[in-house]
Amino acid sequence: MGGYNSPVRRLPATVLMLGAVSFLTDLSSEMIYPLLPVFLATVLAAGPQALGLIEGIAESTAALLKLLSGLWSDRMRRRKPLILGGYALAGVLRPLIGLAGTWPVVLLLRFGDRIGKGIRTSPRDALIADVTPPEMRGRAFGVQRSLDHAGAVAGPLVAAALLTWAGLGLRTVFLLAAIPAALVVLVILLGVRETPPGERPARTAGRGSWRELDGRFRLFLLAMLVFALGNSTDAFILLRLQQAGVSAAGIAVVWSLFHVVKMVSTYLGGRLSDRIGRRPMVLAGWATYAVIYVAFALVSTPAAVLATFFSYGVYYGLTEPVERAWVVELAPASLRGTALGLYHGIVGLGALPASVLFGLVWKVFGAPVAFGMGAALAGVAALVLLGVRSAPAAAPARS
Repeated sequence: MGGYNSPVRRLPATVLMLGAVSFLTDLSSEMIYPLLPVFLATVLAAGPQALGLIEGIAESTAALLKLLSGLWSDRMRRRKPLILGGYALAGVLRPLIGLAGTWPVVLLLRFGDRIGKGIRTSPRDALIADVTPPEMRGRAFGVQRSLDHAGAVAGPLVAAALLTWAGLGLRTVFLLAAIPAALVVLVILLGVRETPPGERPARTAGRGSWRELDGRFRLFLLAMLVFALGNSTDAFILLRLQQAGVSAAGIAVVWSLFHVVKMVSTYLGGRLSDRIGRRPMVLAGWATYAVIYVAFALVSTPAAVLATFFSYGVYYGLTEPVERAWVVELAPASLRGTALGLYHGIVGLGALPASVLFGLVWKVFGAPVAFGMGAALAGVAALVLLGVRSAPAAAPARS
């Protein structure tokens, strides 16, 4: 067979195995995440400020550890142990949210879950770059992100089926998320192979590594920081759906359909960026984000909110795989994990102020002002990004 399927088959097996890991992990996590705002509001009687605090702390924790794990993986010249440990830790803690009796317990469990995410993400992305030819990296990251979103399609549907057809409660559904999480460990142990350390460039020791990352990369990080400050947790968008009258089971189904859009757009976006370059794709993605957030600020009917929500999935396809591939091109091969760690770290460290600020603005001024603020910051970030010269899409990594 040729055509559409052949590019996927040409990707290294490790990329596909890591895609399978992402699928199972999101199957597990998305049985919980889209229902978490409802669980906090209806079962634990927590409001938007608590949601913003939980998600902000959780994502900022992940961000700091993404930075450190990227450094560690370059220094160790090993990726797999960090990948395995991170996925295993999150898989154990995440389902225990079903036992929480107060929102601070949810905060602690989300904190532990995000520690696992922080440990695994940068080494995983660096491993994908290690084993993939430069001209296929956009496609490789697109496939990984697409399978990640495929798991996010399946997770809410499983949760909705358990809630409605099986008649289970939210707590039981959360606990059952442990099953796909256990399969993740098996796939990593049996299917993931990393490049032998001797075949990768040695990391430059000491503080000089930051000086090896040139001005383009630093300006890219600045643009990412500005954008991150306006990119609060998507949990607020789920709360917007609830306010529009969508039920808990309905939110699970809508969240699944949303990830269908993300699944298709990330696969196509990664492939397209290999052809036209990274910067045009990211700029288009941030422009799309700003327009969508303006729409969230203006629309009010359930149908309009849902249409805006589904359109939001296009933004992910234009940015998720492309930003990762661009980071790899802007950094020396010996500092690949470090660069990805800095990228993930900047994005995530902006999550705490972004989510807390968004929650406060929502409470004081209302949802339209909060969404308008996010759109404005995306516009400022795009202006900064215009100063970053885009490397050729298929340029080989520097060693």
